[in-house]
Amino acid sequence: MATEPRKAVVLLSGGLDSATVLAIAKSEGYQPYALSFSYGQRHSWELEAAKRVATAIGAEQHRIASIDLRAFGGSALTSDIAVPKGRTDEEIAHGIPITYVPARNTIFLSFALAWAEVLGASDIFIGVNALDYSGYPDCRPEFIAAYETMANLATKAGVEGRQRLKIHTPLLELTKAQIIQRGIELGVDYGLTSSCYDPSPEGVPCGQCDSCLLRQKGFREVGTEDPLLARHTRAAQ
Repeated sequence: MATEPRKAVVLLSGGLDSATVLAIAKSEGYQPYALSFSYGQRHSWELEAAKRVATAIGAEQHRIASIDLRAFGGSALTSDIAVPKGRTDEEIAHGIPITYVPARNTIFLSFALAWAEVLGASDIFIGVNALDYSGYPDCRPEFIAAYETMANLATKAGVEGRQRLKIHTPLLELTKAQIIQRGIELGVDYGLTSSCYDPSPEGVPCGQCDSCLLRQKGFREVGTEDPLLARHTRAAQ
């Protein structure tokens, strides 16, 4: 007798990492429910990318939750603060940059936890990474472990023993190149994604923010062209 696929909530920003995570969840037999956020980010073009990725990979549902973190500011992604450009690898690797959005992953995981309880799902996937990342404190394994502990104390389903939540972080110990290689193996079309913190209104990446530079470094190390840049180059010709 066939068993029903396990449901999983997958946080989907529309970027390279989250697209890979969605593909991984799908490949592992989960029925993925993709969750994105319109949170007042200046790079809202990523939501268009998230829609494309959810459709291409085959999310069971894709929802975009609206919250407004501009009410608090404190980040170059939600306030009128310049996005850092042209930083070196060493500069990117040290300190917490101004593109950090206060408590963002804590907030996003809370929404994912709520939807998982409604769906009767015990699994959440998130694309945090502790290697090729820009120093964000809410991407560390310690944070994920602490949040998972808290989550299992926080819901009716958990108290009643109907849910034991697991937060999956399949990219945690991978380099950007390893993430890209894994996505290529799973057939992810990275030309559909958007990673830039400061894209043009048409979604053209700036090529100089930390996220763009880390992405470019990853594709260089894999030895293949970024299909997103190739698509924009063709469009400009």
